[in-house]
Amino acid sequence: MTGEDTCTPVFIAALYTIAKTWKQLKCPSTEQWIKKMWYIYTMEYYSAIKKEEIMAFSATQMDLEIIMLSEVSQTDTNIICYYLHVESEKRIQ
Repeated sequence: MTGEDTCTPVFIAALYTIAKTWKQLKCPSTEQWIKKMWYIYTMEYYSAIKKEEIMAFSATQMDLEIIMLSEVSQTDTNIICYYLHVESEKRIQ
């Protein structure tokens, strides 16, 4: 199964989980929706690290990450990019 084959089911599963657990009567803003998806992404990331499956995770999540980062406000994007940079530097050392 290629990264493209698994990215769509993962994305749909994330959307389903968000919709199922959302407790607001009104529709969430795009930024709230993306932040909740980012939380799910982060939890899956740390789970993949724990299971030592980070390469498979990275391959299937690359496209989804680009979509999420393009939707988050510029301030949040800068914070997220800084965090990802710091984490990658930690792994290199």
